[in-house]
Amino acid sequence: MPINMLVQVEGTPLATGALKAAKLDPLDFVRTIAVARITMPTSVVRLSAGREDMSEETQALCFLAGANSIFYGPKLLTTPNPGRDRDMRLLDKLGLRPME
Repeated sequence: MPINMLVQVEGTPLATGALKAAKLDPLDFVRTIAVARITMPTSVVRLSAGREDMSEETQALCFLAGANSIFYGPKLLTTPNPGRDRDMRLLDKLGLRPME
């Protein structure tokens, strides 16, 4: 189950105009991950779009809340993703390792 933290892409309704969305509080996002884990206990809960702007602390809390996967690689469909080196440093700090 991929879960995105809203990325306000320029030119979209949630980035500009009357529908402009407020930035999501990182702890609310962590709660979203926890709810996903509780309601879908056998699913792979994957951090997806928005990780480029997430702190290491937010991502660490997401893993503690139940995320067990990330989208890996330099770019998602429309938004950037952290680079391989950054992801590997984070996983190393957290004592996690990629699946073989």
